[in-house]
Amino acid sequence: MPKIKPAVAPIRTGLIGFGTSGRVFHSPFLAANPDFSLDLIVTRDPARLELAAERYPQARLVPAVDDLVAAADDLDLVVIGSPSGTHVELAHAALDAGLAVVVDKPFAVTTRQGRGLIEKAARLGLLLTVFQNRRWDGDFLTLRGLVAAGALGEVRRFESRFEWWKPEQAKSWKATATIAEGGGILFDLGAHLIDQALQLFGPVDDVYAETMTRRPGGTADDDTFVSLHHGSGVRSHLWMNGLAAQVGPRFHVLGADAGFTKWGLDGQEAALKAGARPTDADFGLEPESTWGVLGRDGALTRVPTERGAYGTFYAALADALLRGGPAPVDPEDALRVISIIERVNLLTH
Repeated sequence: MPKIKPAVAPIRTGLIGFGTSGRVFHSPFLAANPDFSLDLIVTRDPARLELAAERYPQARLVPAVDDLVAAADDLDLVVIGSPSGTHVELAHAALDAGLAVVVDKPFAVTTRQGRGLIEKAARLGLLLTVFQNRRWDGDFLTLRGLVAAGALGEVRRFESRFEWWKPEQAKSWKATATIAEGGGILFDLGAHLIDQALQLFGPVDDVYAETMTRRPGGTADDDTFVSLHHGSGVRSHLWMNGLAAQVGPRFHVLGADAGFTKWGLDGQEAALKAGARPTDADFGLEPESTWGVLGRDGALTRVPTERGAYGTFYAALADALLRGGPAPVDPEDALRVISIIERVNLLTH
């Protein structure tokens, strides 16, 4: 990682995009952390402008990224929550303006693009990181702790799913984005599933995949399966499907001594969409009824789900910018994810 010149609190932040990403995943955590100030928001949509003005009256609202670049002297950090195909161009513009950068996943569409960003950030001495927030899902934190403690014995097979039933695609850029633009469920949800598998079980030496487009007129995959063989010996099976009439378990992990099965999705996203705030006393907590089970059939015990903690990303980011700590997500990790996605697309198209 480059040697970063320390910033001064509060870290003056510009946010590009106020759709689901900016509105749900970024702005609430920036507002909740006193080490940051949300000073500028870029959005052209009239309804989003109105909502942003209501929620963050202190922020300057501008319609174009050029306005943000022009205000770079008054900012320290840019958070990019725009459509996938724009990430690389906008990250280059922010780095050229002398700003630290958070890029939403997917980091880039190709490894070449991602490598170019990493090299530029290092050359300029600017922090670059990627918002892989699902590393702080409560269920993933729970599983990671179990694996680290050896509770399953030697892990042999890891099954992980993001599945739901949404036959009608929402009216957004995702409905029309092509694979070349970072569209499709592999770039969207696969970036999370692959990152989690790599975090748990390390580098991959073999990849198999099936990608399908089920929706009539679809421009990219919406039903995808990826199999990864890790050098550690673990086999990861990853499913992502927006048209699953019945969903499988979120995690199903088999080890030499025990298994772990967990149903249901981490609740932080749903809570944020419903109006919850990261500072709420029960934010990130999961009810006992949805805890996972550990053990062997006939001898299963419920395992409390760790508290989900998306805010940890921004706490670590503040530590990196103010005190020289490591980036919350090394962009090299994100580049490895993109390389696998790139390999899958070469295999299946």
